[in-house]
Amino acid sequence: METHVSLALEIVTAQAKVRMMGEEEIRSMVASLSAVIRSMEQAPGLVEDFPAGTSASAKKAVRERTITCLESGKSFKMITRRHLAKYGLTPDDYRAKWGYAKGTPLVCKSLQRLRRKKMQEMRLWERRTQDQSAA
Repeated sequence: METHVSLALEIVTAQAKVRMMGEEEIRSMVASLSAVIRSMEQAPGLVEDFPAGTSASAKKAVRERTITCLESGKSFKMITRRHLAKYGLTPDDYRAKWGYAKGTPLVCKSLQRLRRKKMQEMRLWERRTQDQSAA
């Protein structure tokens, strides 16, 4: 059996496990998915690849709403210490391996902006100076 058909069957089987699907719906979904997968295989460049070890791939991995782990290829809002432990890495090791700057947060851009805004609203630096002058 061709690989694109087996991949399509795998996807449709997973879909059929979570919702009721008729026989005709299953057949049409397998056919359409198979065609899409075949066209993706024949047209390189449709699927973004992250070549290992390049700083360009590290930059492409951080997107607006997701960050792609370059070890697993999975997308997250934040790459956690726990996820990296599966690959025997700490966040610092991961940054060094993939060419990120030392203090770079392993989160998507929207979450970085949200955190920055929250910290500016909290104004912790002003509280510290007030506490020190009161003591």
